[in-house]
Amino acid sequence: MLSKNKNTISFDTFFVTILTLSVFISCKPTSYTNYKIEGKKIPITNEFKTDPTIDAYVEPYRAHINKDLDSVLSFCPVTLDKFKGEYQTNIGDFIADACVELANPIFYKREQKNIDGAIFNHGGIRTIIPQGNVTKRTAYEVMPFENTLIVVALKGSQLQDIASYFMKEKKPHPLYGFHIYLNDKLEVTKMTVNNQPIEASKTYYVLTSDYLSNGGDNMTFFLKNEGKYDLNYKMRNVLIDYFASHKSIEALPKSRVTKE
Repeated sequence: MLSKNKNTISFDTFFVTILTLSVFISCKPTSYTNYKIEGKKIPITNEFKTDPTIDAYVEPYRAHINKDLDSVLSFCPVTLDKFKGEYQTNIGDFIADACVELANPIFYKREQKNIDGAIFNHGGIRTIIPQGNVTKRTAYEVMPFENTLIVVALKGSQLQDIASYFMKEKKPHPLYGFHIYLNDKLEVTKMTVNNQPIEASKTYYVLTSDYLSNGGDNMTFFLKNEGKYDLNYKMRNVLIDYFASHKSIEALPKSRVTKE
């Protein structure tokens, strides 16, 4: 009897366990994992006709946006062009100077520190600023990306990497505060910060974009840093604010790379 009861209990336990697992499995929500994404280009051709009803609905908003984008904010006496200049361009100098001018008060208010230098990438400048009136649309055309300004703390011993990168790239990346000296073989002989020799153990605060601070465009020297400070200030908005507060915009004729 005892043996029979044990078998009965064992069978009952087995049955209940199976039933519980079945209920659990059947109640488990189905999960899906995306394993493939497909896409294709859809060209905008005459095949697609404008819907007059939608066009009429959008028109007031389009007119409002165009009026805002085309309102004159400033004047540019000389065309600022990213393709004119070997190691510097007037538009690169202008953008670096404008970013530091508007970013430094924000950084100082938050951290009680000043920005020592800045570097941006030549490729981030998408077009020229032509001679003539400057509008908000100009800022969107020059800087269409959503990049924000970041201050990166670097030791003086790390700043030489900026000069090495600059010469390796052989592109006129916008600079502020830094002065790179080259010999006749185009080798870096010296670099200063605000006309002062670099102190290896001192911490310097370098302004750049969030994209570059994460090693974008091979600026990996930013990855080993002493701290990063996000100013939550888009570079495009810097240009708009600068245009709105300056009747005329010009690049300062200040040398940042010198061949000795």
